[in-house]
Amino acid sequence: MKRLSYRRPINSIATCFLLAFMAPTLLAQEVVYRPVAYPGALRNPLKGFTSGSEWQTLQHTYIRWNELENHESDGIDRIMVVSNRKWEGFEKKNIKAIPRVYLHWEKEDQKFWPSDMTAGDYTSPQFERRLRRLIKRLGQCWNNDPRVAFVELGIFGKWGEQHSPSPTPRMQRIAADAFQKAFPDKLVSVRHPWSEFQSQPFGAYWDSWAHIQQMWPHGNEIAKLNQNGRWKHAYIGGEVAYNWGDYETQPGISPTDSVVDPIHRNHVINSIRWLHCTQLKWIAKYAPDTPGANAGAEEVQKALGYRFVIDEARFSVTSNQLDFSVKVRNEGSAPFYYPWPLEISLLDLNTKKPVWKQVFANVDLRSWLPGDQWTAPTWMSSDDWPGIAGTWESKASRWKIQPKKVPVSQTFSLPAMEGSYTLAIAILDPANGEPAVRFANTNYWVGGRYPLGTIDLDDRKANPLASNTPFDDPHDDHSLHYAQP
Repeated sequence: MKRLSYRRPINSIATCFLLAFMAPTLLAQEVVYRPVAYPGALRNPLKGFTSGSEWQTLQHTYIRWNELENHESDGIDRIMVVSNRKWEGFEKKNIKAIPRVYLHWEKEDQKFWPSDMTAGDYTSPQFERRLRRLIKRLGQCWNNDPRVAFVELGIFGKWGEQHSPSPTPRMQRIAADAFQKAFPDKLVSVRHPWSEFQSQPFGAYWDSWAHIQQMWPHGNEIAKLNQNGRWKHAYIGGEVAYNWGDYETQPGISPTDSVVDPIHRNHVINSIRWLHCTQLKWIAKYAPDTPGANAGAEEVQKALGYRFVIDEARFSVTSNQLDFSVKVRNEGSAPFYYPWPLEISLLDLNTKKPVWKQVFANVDLRSWLPGDQWTAPTWMSSDDWPGIAGTWESKASRWKIQPKKVPVSQTFSLPAMEGSYTLAIAILDPANGEPAVRFANTNYWVGGRYPLGTIDLDDRKANPLASNTPFDDPHDDHSLHYAQP
């Protein structure tokens, strides 16, 4: 597949010259290293295009209620059997699921209530009891399942989009509270968090993302929630729709049109920034062989979710201690929503395998926030419902509040070893304790660690990386996973 023109081998002569120019400097006993930023998109967990495309780390999964239980006598093991079948091999592929349970697809003959319940019934005492029972069981199966990224509440209405019909206020409260209790360790989203399921601070799945006719009634409502910081603790995502209303105006006639045409692509990217979007589906089904599709999709992927850049690392050795600090900036649109660990390690110079490693204390990736208050769209009257349309075509866009450089520092006790080692950092998936999240920097090695310098344990001295240190392109590394050994 043809790559973007700016992506060249990390070890090219031009890049080596740049690395030499940006080489770390040694001030007294302190090494200061300012890594080169990586220009391309990254295939990172818990963000980006959902389902399909070369960037995939998320898989949206629709599940019929009667798949999980078709009768009250069905045990909880049936839920695990279905989950295992649908998510087989996800750990090795480094993919995580976003499940949504639904009862009704679209047509009248596409209803999937259990056989001992009444199709179309969303309000009876039996439905209420079974709903509580199912949600509790989903939590028992999925809350601690590392294959599950986020959970969409679903259940009500066509496609689980919570309309046609909408849930009653009582069922909103019952379902919201039950999901919050069942999933203390997973983020949950709903279709209309500004007007429904308000007993819990859930995120949003906008299933007509950036559609010109929903920019005001849906997008602007999410923006209002975000003014109070909803995006900082609840993920925002959804689906770009190409099958109703005036979709050809925005977001375009097809996923390919959305990523190739600059007017559509900029509209989608601006909407991602504006609402702090983490993931999108359907748009991922662009045709990669179409000229300009891969380059355009890469720009969209860069905007989605988080994007961590190491601006500077400083470290020194005194006696048996390593003093280390790093500054990280989030150039993406959203936070990283789970407290995954940040690791520091010493790597064997030849094998690049860790011989010592420690996890930072008191580091919370969720606090590495992007910019805020992206330029809002220009609102104008429209002849189509709802009478108001939003676009960025006539204005330049930017963050009003720029992303901050987040400082991280800690002093570590060095091991009683001899020899020289490479100092590196990495973000780990807690499912197996292995590197998982790529920083947007070029100083990358296959396996997910970022070398920053060397430590001589004989002399207890910190040293910079050699200016000709070879690096790997993170795009080409497909080795990351969260499978158990």
